[in-house]
Amino acid sequence: MKSFLIGLGLGVGLGILFAPMSGEETRHNLTDRANDLASSARESYEHNRDRVQRGVQSIRGSAERAMGRARTAASEVTQATGTESPSPSSV
Repeated sequence: MKSFLIGLGLGVGLGILFAPMSGEETRHNLTDRANDLASSARESYEHNRDRVQRGVQSIRGSAERAMGRARTAASEVTQATGTESPSPSSV
């Protein structure tokens, strides 16, 4: 991404030097390009944020299911043996 931004900056700089446009047209063109880049960065950020949130939710769901299975197994063992395992707070 960093090399893309460097290339973009060089391209814009060279475009300004060799452009046959007036100053006003050049400023307008630069404003449009900057707005496009900002919009693209915003979309990329939002897309990646959503991906991370979905990943966190998936991991959280998997962890909750694993904890439920562990609790069920511990409960079954306790019932089968008639003993209780020490609670984490008493260890």
